[in-house]
Amino acid sequence: MTDLLAGRPGGGASRGARVLGAASTAALVAASGLALATGRVKLFGISWIAFAAMAVAGWFGARAPRTHTGTLVWGYGLAAGAMITSAAVFLLPQAMGQHAVFGGFGVALGLLVGYGAHTLGHRLAHMDLPIDRALAELTAHAVSAGAIIGIVYGNMPELGPLLGVAIVSHKGPAGYAAVHRFTGRGGDPVAILLPAAGVGVAAVASSFLALPASGAVRGVVFGFATGVFLHVAMDFLPECEIGSEVHESLSREGDAHALLDRLRVHAVASTVLGGLAVFLAWSVVA
Repeated sequence: MTDLLAGRPGGGASRGARVLGAASTAALVAASGLALATGRVKLFGISWIAFAAMAVAGWFGARAPRTHTGTLVWGYGLAAGAMITSAAVFLLPQAMGQHAVFGGFGVALGLLVGYGAHTLGHRLAHMDLPIDRALAELTAHAVSAGAIIGIVYGNMPELGPLLGVAIVSHKGPAGYAAVHRFTGRGGDPVAILLPAAGVGVAAVASSFLALPASGAVRGVVFGFATGVFLHVAMDFLPECEIGSEVHESLSREGDAHALLDRLRVHAVASTVLGGLAVFLAWSVVA
């Protein structure tokens, strides 16, 4: 198990990955049964969409060639555009509606906490962990995102499923990129089922947490959710710069500047289309 999660090859690693994947999926199935039994149908759908997005994208990531720059840019851009639009349109008004000032403080807190957690999380790279660092970060992120989604939907059940689907849209490109790196170091792609299931398990569990009726408290909570998701969305904006993940995935180093210039156009186009997709979906639903 340790060899698997640390991204090192080995026969026991593959067996451990399958055990881990099966256990994670079983936990999601159990959480899904609880969600349906208690009328949390929206969370049930969002949980499985997140699971499928990450698992399927991970499957493609494991088989992608080392030169997958265009796929990364479009995947990240579409997800970022969808998340930014959804957080601004569906969550921000809820936070401001609860309490304009405390809702604003909540947004600021979410952005700052998101940045702090992301920045300090990179210290894991300097620690000797029994699991792969990227997988550990992805799992922690999935669980925290799921917990926030559960609290939001548990206290605002009238919210439509479009918000949750758009919020978890980044799970696809995240799973793709993580498995692509993970398998390159000898890891088993089945391990992606751990963070894939973590979203739904955490969402269903946290949905039973009832917030106080105080407008200030609810404003901070919904503002915090908005800020966190905005931070995640902005972190997914494709960075076509020297030293970025996009740059590292380029196949030709000699004309890197020209390629990055071209990819910047794709980055802008993908983020705009991601936001437009949410607008069109909202127009149809509304």
